[in-house]
Amino acid sequence: MNGRKRLLTVLNGERADRIPVTAFIQGQGHFITQVKPETDPWDFIAIQKDVIDYQKSLGLDVHARMLFFNPHKPVFAFCGHLNVDVQTENWEVTHKEEKNGNTILHKYEIKTPEGSLKQTFSINELRPKTYMYACTEKPINGPDDLKIAMKYEPSCSDEIKGEMKKNVGIVKAEIGDSGILSAWTNGGLFNNISGFIDANVLYSIFLLDPGYYGDLMAFAKKRVVDFTDAIIQAGVDALCVGGNVAGGFLGANCFDEYIRPHEVEYISHIQDQGKPVIYHNCGAIMGLIEPYKKMGIKNIEPFSPEPLGDGDLEMLATRMKGEFTVTGGIDQVNIIQGGTVADVERVTLDTISRGKKFDRYILQNADFLEYGTPLENVEAYARTGLAHAEY
Repeated sequence: MNGRKRLLTVLNGERADRIPVTAFIQGQGHFITQVKPETDPWDFIAIQKDVIDYQKSLGLDVHARMLFFNPHKPVFAFCGHLNVDVQTENWEVTHKEEKNGNTILHKYEIKTPEGSLKQTFSINELRPKTYMYACTEKPINGPDDLKIAMKYEPSCSDEIKGEMKKNVGIVKAEIGDSGILSAWTNGGLFNNISGFIDANVLYSIFLLDPGYYGDLMAFAKKRVVDFTDAIIQAGVDALCVGGNVAGGFLGANCFDEYIRPHEVEYISHIQDQGKPVIYHNCGAIMGLIEPYKKMGIKNIEPFSPEPLGDGDLEMLATRMKGEFTVTGGIDQVNIIQGGTVADVERVTLDTISRGKKFDRYILQNADFLEYGTPLENVEAYARTGLAHAEY
């Protein structure tokens, strides 16, 4: 099998010729800046090609993940806040940019016939060419704000959808048969609402105000499905769906009753169109295994080991009967970044050995590689994983 067929085989629920071995490498600076420091981190296509070429150089099964579809738009697609990339007669956006140290604050006011909404989106430059993002002033502060957003927020423009399709074609051509291209959606639905309401409200709203919560999730579904359909039409191979906001904060019973029904409907919408979902919970995950098993997801990642999370592949193997593909992560901070080559070799061998207890398993670093990760450690990870990938 080539890398593309191997990854798609496992993501779609079947056993491949061997365990796929890939790397989680995100753009926008971070680790890839070490490999190609001359690349402009805002040159989307160049960054993606760097990620792909580096994985190819290590012999990995390539997995490229699209975070943005062009340098600045549509940022809301991943970070969850309201769409300020498109204006209409009833959705007028004014923008003011401020600088606070290493952080750029993008302050928006959205005027509609029934009132105004405000939000602030922050871009923090952790180090040269390395950025982190967040909506730091949330636009929805109650049912009245939500009614405005539900009525007037526009969807993606045809121009943006065209850019998405064009960029997907370019990146897929670069990958070829070496692997797959996925893209981050702006859901799961609970993750999506976390982008536009305050966290102090988020974790209790389904108990305190079920009607408002139902409206929030209906709004999230509308906007997430709209953008997701645009991604699917652009031609990606799989969709990455964030599910980490509930993980570690809500127990299994609460998740099962209030979150799972909404997530299942959304996941079915994607997978009914032939695209496997990669459901991402990078924190505490073991307490949610039982509801996860009922969600019908093709793949769940990354089972971050302690201390990053509570992922335990040994325990997981005793609690599953093949309900989903497992992506078992190797600690990218304490082992791949902070360990020795010997540490990386030992942990990689141990992890892939545990992974062989699953028929559907992908070896990968738990989350994206951090800046400052020794290249020799990444090489040791790839070398060891590939040497022991046969079942």
